[in-house]
This record gives sequence, structure tokens and C-alpha cells, in this order.
Amino acid sequence: MPKLDPALWRDMMGYLRDKHAPICRQWFEALEPERLDGGLLQVRTQSKVHQTYLQKSCLEPFTEAAQQVTGQLVAVRFLNGDATTVDDAEHELAKHTGESLAGGATLDDELVLSPDFTFEHFIQGPNNELAFALAQAVADRPAKAYNPLFIHGGVGLGKTHLLQAICLAILGRDPGFKIVYVSCEKFTNQFLECVRGGGLNDFRHHYRDADMLVVDDIHFLSEKERSQEEFFHTFNELHQQQKQIVLSSDAPPDDIPGLTDRLVSRFNWGVVAQVNRPSYETRVAIIRAKAALRGVTIPEEVTEYLARKVDSNARVLEGAVHTVEAHAKMLKKELTVALARAALGDPGVAPSGRVTLQRIIDVVTDFYNVKTAELQSRRRHKSIAEPRQVCMYLARQRTDLSLEEIGGHFGGRDHTTVMHSVQKIESRVAVEPQFSAQVEQMNQQVEASLV
Repeated sequence: MPKLDPALWRDMMGYLRDKHAPICRQWFEALEPERLDGGLLQVRTQSKVHQTYLQKSCLEPFTEAAQQVTGQLVAVRFLNGDATTVDDAEHELAKHTGESLAGGATLDDELVLSPDFTFEHFIQGPNNELAFALAQAVADRPAKAYNPLFIHGGVGLGKTHLLQAICLAILGRDPGFKIVYVSCEKFTNQFLECVRGGGLNDFRHHYRDADMLVVDDIHFLSEKERSQEEFFHTFNELHQQQKQIVLSSDAPPDDIPGLTDRLVSRFNWGVVAQVNRPSYETRVAIIRAKAALRGVTIPEEVTEYLARKVDSNARVLEGAVHTVEAHAKMLKKELTVALARAALGDPGVAPSGRVTLQRIIDVVTDFYNVKTAELQSRRRHKSIAEPRQVCMYLARQRTDLSLEEIGGHFGGRDHTTVMHSVQKIESRVAVEPQFSAQVEQMNQQVEASLV
């Protein structure tokens, strides 16, 4: 059985890191080139989840890398941990990914589980701790803890991560547990195709025979009367059989327009949990985790800059990590805050036209002749406390950051501390003309950055 030359495999991994950095993960190191025979490179993965993810999400880059380093027309196939041949692997993959129905419709779960989206890789914070705890409880005891589990929140805040973490945790214990994980759009499209093609019975068996049904973006049911009717009966059937149901949405059940009252009622049967925008400290932890997952080292000052710069969601943070990493690699320079600023096109002013927190800090520290590190320390001396409070006051006035996010940047102080600082500066500005003039001077310097 011809083995792939280890040097060629190393060259393949190097090619992927150089040409396709966004797909690369640390766990790629555990992949094993099984053999290269007849133009087919077989690569063994850790599990069926890894196999399906790589086959659906990374096949083209791996094939390109194999052809580049071997100089041959090579095809790549991924084996799961148990399959002994490529035929076994492809048979298992076909069983896992879908089945054909009458009329040409296909019951393909479509949403691929990512090995990245485990509970271990999920960054907890005040914005998501309830949803995280509930998801873990459901994974530990499906249909025994909270049924249904309904998670809602904005884009990129971790809903899909939690849904997949539940699936991965259960499959890790019981690979035979039948999970149907699908987008709501896919559910509705399959339903309509099966109605037209005569495959409705197969459709119903597929969904109602599941041990757990997981549906992402259930708000897509809005205004779709026939799909809502079908989902209502599917929901009832599974719930009566004590099968777990997990749903995600961009809004709570009561706020989804065009949703029937009976579905709203059923979605509220279990527990509803919200995920919110991450705080500054949580964003720092997310950046560290994303960098570690990609095997990238990011200096602490760059991590802090990115956490201040990007205050929206984890998805945008991951994109920022990739952007600054690629910029440094392309220019063959050390990754610094200045380089990160250039990579993200940040001159110190937020794209919205409002100043950044960093600009406020720069103005205040220059005015008081103190260091940023001192503002983030636990020191309470007036020479440090006053500029810190002024920073918090101006940040509250000139940015969209929450009290918690502002406090997180200044040594992890809680929102009550920030609120107290803002109120104190407001009181002094109202009764101390000289101090008021100083604050206004700093405010004008901040304003000047917009010109």
C-alpha cells in the first residue's frame, strides 16, 4: 500500500497555511495521510464529524494543495476514524449527509457540524452565561431538562455555536443518536418540494423519527402558513415522544411577526434564553480563543486594540483576526497595533463618524500626563482616578459602548463603577467652571479627530 511521503504531507500543510489560511485549524495536525494510490489520496480524520466537515468545507483547498505539491492530478478523500477503506468512508458519509426522495427532493441536513463549535471553545461572559448553562443542561440530559430550548439574539453572537455544541456533545457520547440539524429555510424548502413531488410521508418520517430536532433561524417561518402548520405537527409529535427540540432565532417567540399564536405558545413551553453583544473582556477572550484555534500568536496589545475596535460580535472579531494576520504575513512584518490599524483602515476614528475609545484615552492621558496602564490599574489616587473618570465620562458621551464594556477596558470595573464615575464628572462639570472648561477642552480635542 503506497504511503504518502511525509515531506509531501508537510508541504501540503504549508501550502494550505500559506494559500488558504482561513480554513486552517490546529486540529489539522491530527490528520493522517493514509495512502496515495491510483491518483487518490486518502486522509484519516478523528471522527465522522471531522470527516463530514472536511469533505464538505475543505475538499477543494486540500485537493489543490495535493496537486500542487505532487504535480499530479490527485483527488482527496477523507476517512473517518472507524472506516477501513475509502468505500466504507464514502458509504458512511452518504448515510450521514442525506437521502433522496420521490420527486427529486433531497433530505440533506445541509448544516455541517464544525469541530470548532464545542462547549470547550465557547467563550462565556455576562452576555451569554444563561444560554450556555441551559445548552449544557440539554446536552447532558436531552428532553429531560428544558424542552424546547429557544435561544435568540443578533447575528454572530454564538447561537449557532451553542446549537452545534449540543449536537457535538451528544454525538460524542452516543454516535447513534439521530440528530436532524437544519436551517428553517431548508425545512420549508424541503417541505414544499415534497408536497409537489409526492414525498411528504418520507419527509415526515425523516423529521419525526429524530431523537433531537435542531432548527437554526426559526424566525424564517414568519408568514409561511403551510410550513407553520407542518412544523406545528412535527413539534407536537416530537414533544409527545419526549424528543428534544432546540431552536434559534433573531428574536424571542413573541416578537416574531406572522407567527401563529399556537406556535408562539409552544416555543415558550420550555425555556427562552437571550445572547447579547459581548463585553470588552469577553471580546478579548474571544480573540485569544480564535487565534489559538488557528495556531496564531497575537501580541496582547494588538488583542486589546482589536477588542476595542470591534464591539459587535464574534464573527466580525474572527474576521479581524484573519485580516491582521494576513496583513502581517503579506508584508512580512511583525504584528503591531500600528500594522493592525493599517490593516483595518482605522485612523483612530470609528467608521460611523464617532470617535474611538482609544482616541479618548490618547487625549485624556496626554492632558493629564499619565499612562494608559495606570488608568487600567487598581490605583485610586486622585492623579489617576480623575483622568480615569473623565475617560469614562467622555466614552459614555461619545461612543456607543455600554457601561459594562467601558468598565471592562479600565481594569475590569463593573457597570456601577462606571455609572458612579460618569455621575461624578457630570456633577463637577455643573458646579466647577474651571474643571468644566478642562473637560470641554479635551472634548474639543476628541472632536478634532473627526475633521
